[in-house]
Amino acid sequence: MDSILEQWERERPELDASPMAVVGRITRLARELDAPLQRVFGSFSLGPGEFDVLASLRRAGEPYLLNPRALVESMMVTSGAVTKRVDRLERVGLVDRAPDPRDRRGVLISLTPEGLQLVNQVVEQHLANEERLLAALSRTEREQLARLLRKLGHSVRSTGEP
Repeated sequence: MDSILEQWERERPELDASPMAVVGRITRLARELDAPLQRVFGSFSLGPGEFDVLASLRRAGEPYLLNPRALVESMMVTSGAVTKRVDRLERVGLVDRAPDPRDRRGVLISLTPEGLQLVNQVVEQHLANEERLLAALSRTEREQLARLLRKLGHSVRSTGEP
């Protein structure tokens, strides 16, 4: 990234290329983080989206169930994406669907005992992996970076861009 910025400075010194220093690094880092994160999920025969479903249900607390709308909101994806992920997890016995007793047309998605056991194992390894990936940063630096990324995220979302 530093080389790219130096090249722009040399070729177009009238432009302020400093946004690339942030956006470019975030974009590249996201791609670089993908493989080590996927390895942990893959070792449990899960994709990141499926882990997201299991983790959302686990974070909901006992009895570890949510309706599809709450899952969509928790995961910030489309209802179609949630349906696809839940379908696969149901096929392998990690979640169940049941009628919602408070809504005749609704369903509730819940962790099976196997799903609860699996998500508890995966989250431990996932957090250990993230800890390893962030080892170069102190706790203070991590907190500062998290605050800055939260601020940037709010700013980007407030632009109204899809």
